Amino acid sequence: MLFSKEEEAEIVAAINDLERITTGELRLYVEDFCMRDHPVERAAEIFHLFGMHNTVERNGVLVYLAEKSRHLAIWGDTGIHERVGFQFWDAEKKLLREHLQNEQAAKGLQEVIRQIGQKLQAFFPADPDKPNVNELPDDIIYG
Repeated sequence: MLFSKEEEAEIVAAINDLERITTGELRLYVEDFCMRDHPVERAAEIFHLFGMHNTVERNGVLVYLAEKSRHLAIWGDTGIHERVGFQFWDAEKKLLREHLQNEQAAKGLQEVIRQIGQKLQAFFPADPDKPNVNELPDDIIYG
């Protein structure tokens, strides 16, 4: 397994922290092998399979890792992607890849989640006067 129980808890806590400051949603999907030519194709498939495109503001983000085939992708829905563009996602993937190469997957994910959270907060801040509905579960999905 890629993460210890403690690391899983830290990653889920980072997702919870992100979702407290923004109306955006983030999910992490981890599997052994990517069965597509390009991991972004698999990320898009998973994004739709889990209904992540159904958020009210179209601001869901999926971080995808295929551990044994050493692939990763980040898929942001149209609401956030239109605001941050490919350069932001590419920078986040580069940062995560560096951590993975140094066998610091959990630390890298937490950092990437925090940075994605900052962008989501800039464009989709949580309103302290309204309930911040959690539209998607925060747990790590293992495929």
